[in-house]
Amino acid sequence: MFGDIYNGKRVFVTGHTGFKGSWLCLWLQGLGADVAGYSLEPQTKPSHFNLLGLDMASVIGDIRDIEKLKRAVRTHRPAAVFHLAAQPLVRYSYRRPVETFETNVVGTSNLLEACRETESVRAIVNVTSDKCYENKEWVWGYRESDALGGYDPYSASKACSEIVTSAYRSSFFNPEDYGRSHGVLLSSARAGNVIGGGDWAEDRLIPDIMRAIDENKKMLIRNPRASRPWQHVLDPLSGYLMLGQKLLEGKKEFAEAWNFGPDAETEVEDVVRGIKRFLDRFEYEIQPDGASRHEAGTLKLDCSKARKRLKWRPNWGRDKTFDVTAKWYKRFYEDGKAGSRDDLGLYIKDANDGHLEWADLLPGQKGRDIQTNKKTGLCRDIQKNGPNE
Repeated sequence: MFGDIYNGKRVFVTGHTGFKGSWLCLWLQGLGADVAGYSLEPQTKPSHFNLLGLDMASVIGDIRDIEKLKRAVRTHRPAAVFHLAAQPLVRYSYRRPVETFETNVVGTSNLLEACRETESVRAIVNVTSDKCYENKEWVWGYRESDALGGYDPYSASKACSEIVTSAYRSSFFNPEDYGRSHGVLLSSARAGNVIGGGDWAEDRLIPDIMRAIDENKKMLIRNPRASRPWQHVLDPLSGYLMLGQKLLEGKKEFAEAWNFGPDAETEVEDVVRGIKRFLDRFEYEIQPDGASRHEAGTLKLDCSKARKRLKWRPNWGRDKTFDVTAKWYKRFYEDGKAGSRDDLGLYIKDANDGHLEWADLLPGQKGRDIQTNKKTGLCRDIQKNGPNE
């Protein structure tokens, strides 16, 4: 997978204790990478990162602590860096705007400075958000060339992170000078709303559903008609890994901004109904608007650039995403086990069957499943009996 580019490579992931970061580390270890992470302590209980029990170097630190961050990057000497550390919540950003800007903007510059001072670094992928665009409530998707902006502090901070990334790329990692004055390629990735097993963050739709089930309470949803590019967490991660692959291969034409989103957007209430089809153990009602803070009504991504140039496309559709996500939580609340390794194995099998570009396995592996070894984190192919523990 991914041209076997990550096998034996040192990879550094910020935000590795978070929902998306922990899934990325799981996959990278399965690809044979030597992974190190830098992040705050897990912010939720339960924690997907803790449930996975990954055998990896883990530095607990604040992305705003530039000296500690620099030491961590220098110590690990990574070839590839994925930057996911962030304050990720819109409504929290209204309560803590300064913290949000410091984490998402200054934190990005801190990470890029640490990479600039570490000779081993060859590829950097800064993960921002689909909310980095100046949202005009358009009915068509935003392209990478559209204006950046942000109504709320979170969205604005992600736009600023993109601007910082562009400035560092132009000033220090210019693709035109690649191979002469420097050897680093820098990209940014803008993904939509992700769902999947292991997310317990506040103010997120799926975790709110699961808390309602666990506490036997009615689920309250706000903005039921809000439309978002919902996708399984593994879909954008496959895009990040493809992007990292191209940068590690020295293909400077990929050192740009990229969108990764689903084929179609879904309204909030349709997501709730979709989960309810597979996990019919909760009731919900629409929460009155009241004096709630502004949130975008419609947000779409145009991902034609990634589809055409990276040859990336989503693997799982909406119903498959709802099914896999609901089953992950059902299993967890029944027996306390995280089915993430099974989900990753199933995802890879479906990608292989669907002939996705990144899953172009060796001829002898066609028609087989891929399973992540629970203890070592290495990927191994097994006969097509379906993923198992």
